[in-house]
Amino acid sequence: MTHPLFRYVLSAAILGMHALGAAWGQAQDDRILRTVEANTDAQLNFLADTVNINSGTLNVGGVKAVGALYRQELEALGFEARWIDMPTELARAGHLIARRDFGRAGPHLLLIGHIDTVFEADSPFQRFERVGDRAKGPGIADMKGGNAVVIYALKALLEADAAGAGTVTVFFTGDEEAPGRPLSVSRADLVEAGKAADYALNFEGGSAEWAVIGRRGSSGWELSVTGERAHSSGIFRDEVGAGAIFEAARILNRFYGEVRGPFGLTFNPGVIGGGTFLNEGETPLHLNAYGKTNVVAQTVRVKGGLRFMSEAQKDEARALMRTIVDAHLPKTDAEISFTDSYPAMEATPENEALLNVLNGVHARLGVPAAKPFPPERRGAADISFVAPYVTSMDGLGVDGSGSHSPREDMDIASMTFATKRAALLIHDLLHSQ
Repeated sequence: MTHPLFRYVLSAAILGMHALGAAWGQAQDDRILRTVEANTDAQLNFLADTVNINSGTLNVGGVKAVGALYRQELEALGFEARWIDMPTELARAGHLIARRDFGRAGPHLLLIGHIDTVFEADSPFQRFERVGDRAKGPGIADMKGGNAVVIYALKALLEADAAGAGTVTVFFTGDEEAPGRPLSVSRADLVEAGKAADYALNFEGGSAEWAVIGRRGSSGWELSVTGERAHSSGIFRDEVGAGAIFEAARILNRFYGEVRGPFGLTFNPGVIGGGTFLNEGETPLHLNAYGKTNVVAQTVRVKGGLRFMSEAQKDEARALMRTIVDAHLPKTDAEISFTDSYPAMEATPENEALLNVLNGVHARLGVPAAKPFPPERRGAADISFVAPYVTSMDGLGVDGSGSHSPREDMDIASMTFATKRAALLIHDLLHSQ
């Protein structure tokens, strides 16, 4: 945990950075912005090239092919890039990581994107298409548009000779839409990169109105209940008890009444099966149950999810759930287990201060200040894995609609705006020491 004094000093330092634009000078800003504009057509063509290569999460060859295009662009910008393969049993393509030191000492920035999309090779939605001031295509907003923002913001800084300090690491994961399991393997390299950085910026989705400085974490839980199998005529007797289904109902009802309530905390029992016999089907989420109305149920299993605003909130909810589970009805037993998935991205003072830096950029671009997107309305993402270790922000990519559907599109002008904003923000952070 970060020491309170360090948190104060760091927050104060970041809070002062939003005024740095005046020190850099309008001329420098203008050079960067003109470079972004000059590259707009090339950027859109590059985006089209990446969209037209299918990179559904399970299309290992397609993910690597798009990654090779990104690697080529980054190496042309002087980055040292490498592909990180995943173990064969994870059935995932791996990740692209690229790094460049810009000469003088300065902060270390981690820029995050993902290469994969939800559209696999057999999807009918496969091609880039321009429709007026918008562009359509699989993954164009989620998030190949954001990846193009990262690369062309860095290109603008270098072509305008405006980098000059610090270190930038670009990390594009290959399986954000369906991460390889266990996460301790598929996200180990990303976590390591986050621990080495001073700031982490994620470019998934975006608008001029909002920025993400907090988002909920997610985890799973499984409830297993047993009861005394017997003729139903004996239910509630001392030697038979309540049965597994009544015990499961008691637990779920108390969850609803007693765990529910803290702001941003939600939990959902998504799958339930119970009866005399129970076994898993083709996947762990398929439960096959058999029983009779005249037999007291002897087994129940419930599988659910838990979303939370902070690790403390998660721990408190789990503790209360365990307490409720342990108060058994007669002749029953129950236990609950939890599995970690995505940690919470907490809206820390450092993240709030980073938003102030972004809004200093907004002021120079002549647009209203961005507001923090309500964290309870955002799901988990790759930024969540590094947020416990580094000052973080998300929502810096393109403005689109219809993600994960054949209607997915992007406002072309938003790509140019996001690239300008990213270039100035990266510049300010690199020169913040």
